[in-house]
Amino acid sequence: MAQDPLVGQTIAGYHIIKEVGEGGTAQVYQAEHPERGRVALKVLRPRLASDPIAVKRFLREAEFGARVVHPNVVRTFDFGEADGVYYLALEWASGEPLELFITRSGPIAPPVAARIIEQLGEALEEAHRNGIIHRDLKPANIMYDAAEQKARLLDFGIARDAEIGAEDRLTRAGFFVGTLQYVAPESLSGELVGEQADVYSLAVIAYQLLTEVTPFPGKNPRELFQQLLTEEPTPLNSAVKGLKFTPRLEEAVMKGLARDLAKRWKTVPEFTRAFCAAATAEPEKKGFFGSLFKRG
Repeated sequence: MAQDPLVGQTIAGYHIIKEVGEGGTAQVYQAEHPERGRVALKVLRPRLASDPIAVKRFLREAEFGARVVHPNVVRTFDFGEADGVYYLALEWASGEPLELFITRSGPIAPPVAARIIEQLGEALEEAHRNGIIHRDLKPANIMYDAAEQKARLLDFGIARDAEIGAEDRLTRAGFFVGTLQYVAPESLSGELVGEQADVYSLAVIAYQLLTEVTPFPGKNPRELFQQLLTEEPTPLNSAVKGLKFTPRLEEAVMKGLARDLAKRWKTVPEFTRAFCAAATAEPEKKGFFGSLFKRG
């Protein structure tokens, strides 16, 4: 396999050590900086550097990330262009993507899930306070340190400014953005969405933390798209045979997944308070929490 030409190079003071990840528009490297130490350096793919829309999206992600300063958001150090390379330098976050943690751990006890949702809720609340709707909240975009029980939000790649005018949109009307398993139904029209879209995605993550599965069983994009538009999500207590939760906890999660915005929690703090209160309440009968761990 050919050596990545950027490995060993220095960009804007960041010495690239190795590649650690990649996406459709960018590659992510571990890099070292003389003052900041180890960082994650996200670099726009060379083929996109001449595409003004791709560059604008990349720099918008960086700018949005820099605006949200919170202990549960991976910090944005620096971004810009150097020698024709567009880069974004991020704090090196310990742990692993929450997606991998869920796969490895299976269903998570409600009090632990509450701690994760509480932290993510606080991070989203700060983003919303800064006028930013994340729109791509999912376990793959969350770093989780199990030893510290600390969750940190990252990737504002498709976030939007709540105050943006239609003329400044970078997504064409009629095309949704996000990941189908986590995207709010109202996003499917491609129209602008608000804070309740992030509420929905956070509720999906809460559902998945508790059950290891997501609320709709579709096996491909076509099925998921149709289910999101026309069907109700699987009730929490029907998600996995043998896993049962209190009615209060199920109600908190399912209200976060309501298709009708009038029936969904209005804000992230409303949802997180309800979920955490239900998840940390005393069990109704002895041994309740013990049944929530993966069997076998």
